[in-house]
Amino acid sequence: MDIFLTIVASLFMILGIIGSFLPILPGPITSWLGLFIIHFTEAVPMNKAFLLITLAIAIFIWLLDYIIPAIGTKRFGGTRYGMIGTTIGLIIGLLAPIPGGIIIGPFFGALAGELLNNSDTNTATKAAFGSFIGFLTSTFIKFVVAVIYLGLFIKIII
Repeated sequence: MDIFLTIVASLFMILGIIGSFLPILPGPITSWLGLFIIHFTEAVPMNKAFLLITLAIAIFIWLLDYIIPAIGTKRFGGTRYGMIGTTIGLIIGLLAPIPGGIIIGPFFGALAGELLNNSDTNTATKAAFGSFIGFLTSTFIKFVVAVIYLGLFIKIII
């Protein structure tokens, strides 16, 4: 049973790192589930304080994931259309077989969203840049937390 739980926990850790880049999957929370599952093995003692602290961090980062892109968009003069465009652009960028789609998609999505909102080109470009910076910042923070959780996971199982 320990081997099965370790494999499942490892899959959650991998999904957590992937989820750092995908807006559909909450990366740090998914990685935390991997940490949580590994504590059900008999080889690893249950440490409730560790699990509660890492859960609190994961939830905090998950909440920040919704706030940071909005702050970036608003700071550069964007609207809700720009934020929606960023998300749609990210999904298209992930699915499109173009190099750098995950980076290019959010920018052009925000630009298109702002232009659909009848913004002038200069304002739309600034808002798209702000949305893009917010997206990159949020993704970087999620990725760092997921990698730290992976490091903790490896330390636990070794």
